[in-house]
Amino acid sequence: MAVSVLGFSSRSYLTVHRQLIYCVHKVRQRSSFAAVELPREPAGVPKEKEIHFTRSDGRVKGDSKASEWKKLSSKDLGISWSMIAKPTKYVLKGLKKKGYEVYLVGGCVRDLILKRTPKDFDIITSAELKEVVRAFHRCEVVGKRFPICHVHVNDTIVEVSSFSTTGKGIGQKFDYSLRRPPDCDDHDYIRWRNCWQRDFTINGLMFDPYAEIVYDYMGGMQDIKKAKVRTIIPANMSFVEDRARILRGVRIAARLGFRFTRDIAYSVRELSSSVLRLDKGRIFMEMNYMLAYGSAEASLRLLWRFGLLEILLPIQAAYLVSQGFQRRDKRSNMLLSLFSNLDKLVAPDRPCHNSLWVGMLAFHKALVDQPRHPLVVTAFSLAVHNGGSLSEAVEITRRISQPHDDSFSELLEAPDLDSDKSLIDEIMDFGLSVKSALIKMTDESFVSQAMSKYPQAPYSELGYVCIPLSSFLRASKIFECVEMGCGKGFVPKRGSKIDYEFLAMGNLQEVRHVFARIVFDTVYPISLDRENNNSGSQNS
Repeated sequence: MAVSVLGFSSRSYLTVHRQLIYCVHKVRQRSSFAAVELPREPAGVPKEKEIHFTRSDGRVKGDSKASEWKKLSSKDLGISWSMIAKPTKYVLKGLKKKGYEVYLVGGCVRDLILKRTPKDFDIITSAELKEVVRAFHRCEVVGKRFPICHVHVNDTIVEVSSFSTTGKGIGQKFDYSLRRPPDCDDHDYIRWRNCWQRDFTINGLMFDPYAEIVYDYMGGMQDIKKAKVRTIIPANMSFVEDRARILRGVRIAARLGFRFTRDIAYSVRELSSSVLRLDKGRIFMEMNYMLAYGSAEASLRLLWRFGLLEILLPIQAAYLVSQGFQRRDKRSNMLLSLFSNLDKLVAPDRPCHNSLWVGMLAFHKALVDQPRHPLVVTAFSLAVHNGGSLSEAVEITRRISQPHDDSFSELLEAPDLDSDKSLIDEIMDFGLSVKSALIKMTDESFVSQAMSKYPQAPYSELGYVCIPLSSFLRASKIFECVEMGCGKGFVPKRGSKIDYEFLAMGNLQEVRHVFARIVFDTVYPISLDRENNNSGSQNS
């Protein structure tokens, strides 16, 4: 039975036992969404060679499912054993030696196909979780609703789920069941049933590294070719079933440069406020995935475009409104430039600690509240880098001769800074402003006031703060040296090489170093310096 909800059809193997429209309640009426452009096929995606599924007796199936389901050669897709992280290989080998089936599943398979570095590798196995625990010395079961195993390999945690436990989650939110497709053997049925539980088709791929086969039951390869993010069940059902999928969809689209299907674009807008029902810790985790792993600028743009930014980061949404930013605006500004420069330094396998992006938001908020001279901003960032030595920061700043970006309204030319004392006083004052901005960002009443200043801003649930106290305290430490001076034992980082292990841990020396680089590259962009040099060459 095919079901249609809000005009979007489900697949024929899904049977729904109650009115789905009842589940999509309290939806705000908004204007219809604009048509989503069809993107070009992503460059570098290999042409897959289809291996037809066969029946248990060896004959090729003749029903319609054969054209929908695919077994693809991982070699033809360019996936090799060497592309898998060492800790993941260790777990795969350990389970395989004991006779269990093992697969990589989800986003890591998608990223391997796209020749991208996966954020992590998820394993699913035919072993029971208790059997996984017995197979490894350092392993425990975590989670109650959806239990999985955490296998500790040196300093890395490898997540392992079991077919036996994941199958129990189907149809929990809605009263629906899955009919077993005709002419489907037991192995296919188990894999297919598991893929039905996943969020998006491009995450519904399963890779057997030993058979060198990628299983595609949900049409994931087709959507990768089309650069589309598509839910496995109708989008409104999927997002009501798990509201976190709204944020996960934004994160995936931002990172890959993919576009939403039309039903996702519609449902994200209509159900955007439902993310407030998520646990604040979960929201912060999803925000960190968006901002700390190399796709922050694209994530902020998508959050703004689909009406989520004013719910999650209302202060930054108010800033975009004050800048006259439209939903599909392609212009840039200082906020987006800061995070664009962060994106150039981090990646899915080289993230930063959340204190860095929280601190960047506070830094920018302080500049919005009171614009400063470029010398003040630069000297402040250098003082942060060297642990609070203001005299050294001023000395270095005075030697800078390249032009700053004068398109940012946050940078002013006004104050007289001829004396070092006047510049130091401005640096100290700016440090207090950043501290104040950080406090305001975690003040619920202030967040509400921030949006009320802009009546033209879209509707939002005001006063929502998702930055935890621990992140606030870690971000505060980045800047406290400007006011209190160099801390005991602190040694400024020398050289330009980033220690990504320390950066992910929130090492103060490393975080301050990266912060200073981002600010300098934003205020004094390399492209602007090149343009100035080229102009000088032509005039000479």
